[in-house]
Amino acid sequence: MRVVVADAGPLHYLVLIGHVDLLPGMFEGVWIPAIVRHELNRPRTPKAVRDWIVAAPAWLSIVSEPIPNEDHPALAALDDGERAAIALAAQLHADLVLMDDRAGVAVARARGLEVTGTLGLLDRAARRGLVDLAAAFAALEATDFHTTRELTDRILAAWRKDHGA
Repeated sequence: MRVVVADAGPLHYLVLIGHVDLLPGMFEGVWIPAIVRHELNRPRTPKAVRDWIVAAPAWLSIVSEPIPNEDHPALAALDDGERAAIALAAQLHADLVLMDDRAGVAVARARGLEVTGTLGLLDRAARRGLVDLAAAFAALEATDFHTTRELTDRILAAWRKDHGA
């Protein structure tokens, strides 16, 4: 995949669990709008995430704010980062959007964008042999990441079935 646009959530949690460096191995580069950089550097954001974004790696492209090409109520209900990530993805004709927020995912998909979240990204990485999926999910559980045990168990079971584990 060439063009990948990220919202703050997946980057935040990949940094916290020590797997943000999976991204350059999976994609040619990742683009974020400047507002997402700002969200990752808020005072309430964990220090590890703030430190990472302040010294952003070369594979992360931070672009000025895209201008949404429509004024739709569904977009207005999203936070600034999600709205900007969707606008940037549309502008760049992104191959994939990394986003966890359910409302944002629904809006992006309604616009024809392919979307995956932190769990889906880790699953893709595990299928390429880049990460131990069970260990990554266990690390996520130690953060404030919101998901259900049922969902992570279902993803792990599918991965194990596909890999004879």
